Amino acid sequence: MQLRYAFRLYPTVGQRQALACAFGCARVVWNDALRVRQDAHAAGLPFPKSADLSKSLITAAKKTEKRAWLSAAPVGVLQQSLRDQDQAWRNFFDSASGKRPGPKVEPPRFKTRRDNRQAARYTRSDRWSITDVGRLRLPKVGDVRVTWSRRLPSDPSSVTVVKDPAGRYWASFVVETDPASDLLPEVDTDCGIDLGLTHFAITDQGVKIDSPRFLRRAEKKLKKAQRVLSRKVKGSKNRDKARVKVARAHARVANARKDWLHKLSTRLIGENQAVYVETLSVRALARTRLAKSVHDAGWSQFLGMLEYKAVKAGRQLVKVERGFPSSQLCSACGVKDGPKPLNVRSWTCGGCGNVHDRDVNAARNILFEGRRSRAALTRQHIPGDVPALTG
Repeated sequence: MQLRYAFRLYPTVGQRQALACAFGCARVVWNDALRVRQDAHAAGLPFPKSADLSKSLITAAKKTEKRAWLSAAPVGVLQQSLRDQDQAWRNFFDSASGKRPGPKVEPPRFKTRRDNRQAARYTRSDRWSITDVGRLRLPKVGDVRVTWSRRLPSDPSSVTVVKDPAGRYWASFVVETDPASDLLPEVDTDCGIDLGLTHFAITDQGVKIDSPRFLRRAEKKLKKAQRVLSRKVKGSKNRDKARVKVARAHARVANARKDWLHKLSTRLIGENQAVYVETLSVRALARTRLAKSVHDAGWSQFLGMLEYKAVKAGRQLVKVERGFPSSQLCSACGVKDGPKPLNVRSWTCGGCGNVHDRDVNAARNILFEGRRSRAALTRQHIPGDVPALTG
């Protein structure tokens, strides 16, 4: 299983300049390759290969006066920029042909120095390393100070240095992990979860987890910082400083939300052998008047955490289709009572007379449907599972 580990970097002023040079060189090679491929497509020529582009846009370009400064960046960073673009084109073609599931992928676009996120990937050919004292040694940059929050489970083959919109630097590693090292002992409990806005999550046992609403709580400070930014002269240094302040304010909100979601997802996976959730169309809900609250909740991020942590711990995450009428069924007798407006938070079943809390009832129905789907999936994977003949 592959996992990504990110650690904070603290480069010096000179190292920041060297990293900015690497970011810029990788960006120029990307743009030059994209321009060549677009021109070839417009002229009806074959799609240029990365090997040919590497010779013309890197090796030969370094010998010209116009691109001689590409020598200031490691060659592996420049070649990796071409490989990344190959992957971007592959994703676009697979998405256009229907081979890649999910939302449609747009073709690669040109990059600019004004992009808030800058990145450069160093491969083994660049001879980067981690020193004995815990510094990240990068070619033509030097030994960069790193804050190691945990140990890497294996030796990474590459490192991506990222500068985020808030001006922070990160070292990102993708490493292989041992699937058996993080397995948890089996438990007999499972849990059905209904996600919402008033309460972030409601379990089938009636436990309601309030939504922290990190964005709403920080909205006053964010508005003030954004108002200051809007009054700065475009292109001025003061505007750039104000932009960084706005980005840092948003980063604090995102970090707080991410930390809270990590803790909640870890607890749910640790306490239950199986977790059942309903899939949500976040993109559709984000087009309604509840868009800000939907984005503030972070449902997609939460489901992604549950998914990879379930695989890592040997648990099961079962997603119930969004078309399942969890709010319309009585969890006691199964009678379908029809759709209800959002302001109806409790209702009485016409079949058995039970009074249901809307969210708790939905969580119980998700639990029952998840158990049914899990049992059906288990039967499909049992070899020789043939129903007995009777009569």
